[in-house]
Amino acid sequence: MQQQLTPDFPDYELLDTGDFEKLERFGRYVLRRPEPQAIWRRTLSEEEWQRMADASFLRDARSDERGEWRLGPKMPDRWTVHYAYRGMKLCMRLGLTSFKHVGLFPEQAANWNFIYDRCCRLASGAAFGRTPRVLNLFAYTGGATLAARAAGAEVTHVDSVKQVVTWAREDMELSGLDGVRWIVEDALKFVRREVRRGNRYDGIILDPPAYGRGANGEKWVLEEHIGEMLACCARLLEPHDAFLVLNLYSMGLSSTLARTAVRQAFGAPAEEQWGELFFTDRAGKELPLGTYYRFTR
Repeated sequence: MQQQLTPDFPDYELLDTGDFEKLERFGRYVLRRPEPQAIWRRTLSEEEWQRMADASFLRDARSDERGEWRLGPKMPDRWTVHYAYRGMKLCMRLGLTSFKHVGLFPEQAANWNFIYDRCCRLASGAAFGRTPRVLNLFAYTGGATLAARAAGAEVTHVDSVKQVVTWAREDMELSGLDGVRWIVEDALKFVRREVRRGNRYDGIILDPPAYGRGANGEKWVLEEHIGEMLACCARLLEPHDAFLVLNLYSMGLSSTLARTAVRQAFGAPAEEQWGELFFTDRAGKELPLGTYYRFTR
């Protein structure tokens, strides 16, 4: 079923978008960041943006990715936001990075809910008979990891950047959770080894970047490596009572493309959903923030 998703996230609000920028509220603070998909005009004036923003990201003219933040007088280096859904109560530390990210992709909360519900169902199922095992690849600061762990799953969190794994561990502790297995390694190298070991998981979460580097300099290019990654994950996922979540952030890659690639690797599932993740600003402009595909079997 094709479905557009936007989560209910009281600690996040998309205030305005346009002219390749977005104005967002994370908890108490308002941030101004570049947004290549905001091709329309802003609704609010430049003066209003300047007045509202507690911090603004200025891209380095020598880099497509890096830049620096210009901070207002009351803007801290780090702060926390909260997210709650049913029995899941998460606390996440945010910070201003040189890559414009803040340690949170709030649109992913729609997937956190799905992951939490699936893990709760597996953990409470009398026929299941064991604790569900979940693998989170390209896991960043681990919102999906926390959702699965809050539902009682055993979680393996894999990311190639030690600093973001440390950040994810801090979020786990802030959320009153423990017991996550942390792996600092190239994701493709890890799943190849897991296949050789014959390991299995009841849920797999994939959040691959368009480009990236592994812990030892391994090069990741989404279009070149996603086929092998999905083939490995197909061998790792349990054949029954299992789920998969795939996110794609690369501009131009559709959810239909994700569905086709996953179905080739895994076969036809019992239930599936695909579409865009998005938020709507105060003027009603819908900003797409990535595509997703997820299934259960």
